[in-house]
Amino acid sequence: MAPTILLVDDQRSILHLLHSALDTMKQTLEIIESPSGEEALLSARRHTIDLLVADYRLPGMNGIELIHKIRARQPEIKVILISGMSDRKSRDEMLNAGAVAVFDKPISLGDFLGAVERSLGLPGPDSLAQTDERVARRQSRLSELLANFRQDFDAQAVFLLNDHGRVLARAGDLHDSSMEVSLISALMTTHAAGLKISRFVHQETLENYHIFRGGDQDLIFIPVDAMYSLLLAGQGLTDRDRAVDIVLAMLKLKDHVEAALTKLGVTGQLTPPDETSATVVARDRQDKSAQAPGSPELEDLLNRAGKGRMKAEEMDDFWKQAAEKHGNARNGANVISYEEARKLGLLPGEEK
Repeated sequence: MAPTILLVDDQRSILHLLHSALDTMKQTLEIIESPSGEEALLSARRHTIDLLVADYRLPGMNGIELIHKIRARQPEIKVILISGMSDRKSRDEMLNAGAVAVFDKPISLGDFLGAVERSLGLPGPDSLAQTDERVARRQSRLSELLANFRQDFDAQAVFLLNDHGRVLARAGDLHDSSMEVSLISALMTTHAAGLKISRFVHQETLENYHIFRGGDQDLIFIPVDAMYSLLLAGQGLTDRDRAVDIVLAMLKLKDHVEAALTKLGVTGQLTPPDETSATVVARDRQDKSAQAPGSPELEDLLNRAGKGRMKAEEMDDFWKQAAEKHGNARNGANVISYEEARKLGLLPGEEK
């Protein structure tokens, strides 16, 4: 029987976005849409809901009230919350409601689909999800490495992540498990930025780490290679008398993890072995210049300006003629001008 997902949001555009994203999954799903908590309750009385995806702020009853009312009838239901609220009180309320994930708007659809897969127990595309017995033993070794490290430093959690934000191995949980998906998604942005900087400074291997101190818990984030990274979370990890020792220990853990990943055959190189960053940049520029058609009139204008033979009047005449020639040109059959949109009453703030 296909899992049933109930989507609840008063914005039709959000419902359509989430529904369209779910339609891309290979798994057959039954999807029900409701614009309010009251209508969602009626749907829950007619159907067995496996996963509830609800906005925190709804007209009438809010998302938390909706969760409690549906769980009174269907206690096993899984919940994903969508919220624009960032204050501590709201976050604690959502955490206490037992949501498996909380997403801020705008929603990362890739992360959303990953949370749906995990909530429903569906198979995901993790690169380490292999059934070979030797691979399984090595994956167990990775989990053992993380568990021992967590115990040695009294941390709350240690994660091995891939560049898509998937948790490939873990020991423990974050302080707020409902924020795991959104937090890891943000860390992947940090990972991507560090990767670019490493290429700019021509690093052969990734040698950087990121420390986030205070708040609910301290975080230490260290890339393993271009595809994988380690996250350590806990209390007091970045205290002055501990931070250096823990970072050095994580760098050693990184070496052990990298060796295990190499045996699995899934490591990621910083740059292709036969191609430097400069080569990539030069090739990209060459490709873009080859694809972009030039304008003879503009080239002539720039050449003359560079030689100091252009007058201000000539430049004004050039741009005036260009505006008359191209200003009203349409990009396609489905594109209308600003004036046409105004006449049809399609401009924001104007009635049709």
